[in-house]
Amino acid sequence: MGCVLRTPLPKISSSIRGCCGFSFGVGPLKARRLVHISAMTPKTLNLDNMNPNIIKMEYAVRGPLVIRATEIEKELEKGIKKPFSEVIKANIGDCQAMGQKPITFLRQVLTLCAYPDLLESDIFSSDVKERAQTILSHCGGKSVGSYSDSAGVEVIRKHVAQYIERRDGIPSDYLNCILSTGASEAVRSVISILNHSKSGKPPGVMIPIPQYPLYSATLAEYDMYQVNYYLDEQNEWALDISELKRAIKESRSHCEPRGLVVINPGNPTGSVLTRENIENIIKFAHEEKLFLMADEVYQHNIYAEGMKFHSFKKVLTEMGPPYSDMELASFMSASKGYMGECGLRGGYCELLNIDADVMKMLLKSISAKLCSSVLGQAAMDCVVNPPQSGEPSYEKYIKEKNEVLDSLKERAILVANTFNSIEGIQCNKVAGAMYAFPRLFLPEKAVEKAKSLGQAPDFFYAMQLLESKGICVVPGSGFGQQPGTYHFRTTILPQTEKLKTMLSHLKNFHEKFMEEYK
Repeated sequence: MGCVLRTPLPKISSSIRGCCGFSFGVGPLKARRLVHISAMTPKTLNLDNMNPNIIKMEYAVRGPLVIRATEIEKELEKGIKKPFSEVIKANIGDCQAMGQKPITFLRQVLTLCAYPDLLESDIFSSDVKERAQTILSHCGGKSVGSYSDSAGVEVIRKHVAQYIERRDGIPSDYLNCILSTGASEAVRSVISILNHSKSGKPPGVMIPIPQYPLYSATLAEYDMYQVNYYLDEQNEWALDISELKRAIKESRSHCEPRGLVVINPGNPTGSVLTRENIENIIKFAHEEKLFLMADEVYQHNIYAEGMKFHSFKKVLTEMGPPYSDMELASFMSASKGYMGECGLRGGYCELLNIDADVMKMLLKSISAKLCSSVLGQAAMDCVVNPPQSGEPSYEKYIKEKNEVLDSLKERAILVANTFNSIEGIQCNKVAGAMYAFPRLFLPEKAVEKAKSLGQAPDFFYAMQLLESKGICVVPGSGFGQQPGTYHFRTTILPQTEKLKTMLSHLKNFHEKFMEEYK
């Protein structure tokens, strides 16, 4: 019985503190009675009456495998013997957790913003002090501990607009730029304003498959319809317009399509779209009257020879009317690139050609969240307003930035080449971003074993990899994939020597796994 006490309670001579902070003076017997009653009292909120959208929502990069990985870490700490000495969490793009060093300029500016007394010291260069003073002078009480405007600190929004202008050679209005808690919160805000349908069917948003689980999770939470379009694995994960047309045509009986998400460079695929591909996507979105959302947080991460980042804003504008009049939301973050400041949660969204009244409603919506982290906003300022040639911090900044990007390029090549040298694994080149999404050709016996356990075959594979080698990756089923295919996503973020070790262990595991289930 649930109310039976298996072990005696220790003597309680003072009080038990209630859930609302009240203290109840009770002796041992009354304490037992309190526990007994608590165990029998039905909960006001349970799985049967809570928001069902939260129950169906999934977020694979922090799912069951990661929970198990954390448990294994704790077991290792307790001295429990494993066939490995550490867990390598290659499941998420957490740069600094994987050993990437912060950019000195960025951290120095943040230090002065957080502790302005150091502005009087001689430790920091003049350009670092100037950046911090500028940010602080636009904060309430000259403190990053104060709220900012809901859309962000005005001077930082202006710097964002200037960054976009330098990048694209096209004017940007800071009033169209919103600072957010990473790019993720801006994505959620924009999807939220699309959450309406006049047809009686749920509103739908087209997302790439494989996709970053932020999108599927947000659509599930908002009770919106997820319209899957498959990227072409046989063509370096390109976006085929005929596939977009198939997906939207088939979706119309289920939903009212409202928006189209494109992730470029691709997460989890590591692909980079060509300008021609982007032009065709824009034409499709215009023809179907879809709101465009461009996830461009990896715009600094381009590795493949001959590949280049093209922003959707630049391409759309240069195509001229009617395309240059289309609505577009594009997203950027301080979490990725060469910065890797995931924990600071800095990001921005630029909104193009948005109806003025809709913009007011969006601003009203984000005002309910007060504002994003002002330190995160300051981090974003360092990204969009970095040291310029001739400034004291410039040479060190450029050196550190290039070292990070050059190392990532080296690791991108290493990962793809290693996977393609292993029988039963096939991997497209990692042209950009921070991930590889190799395909697994699993033996039928392994597939049957997984299904007998009620698991997706690539989940079964990934869990076995974690338990035997301490390597945590995310199964492709968590991102979506063509039916009948199996993948996993891994970051390329472990530092080079650790990455080589990880790949060696993974190869050893894979060969034994294939031998066992052949």
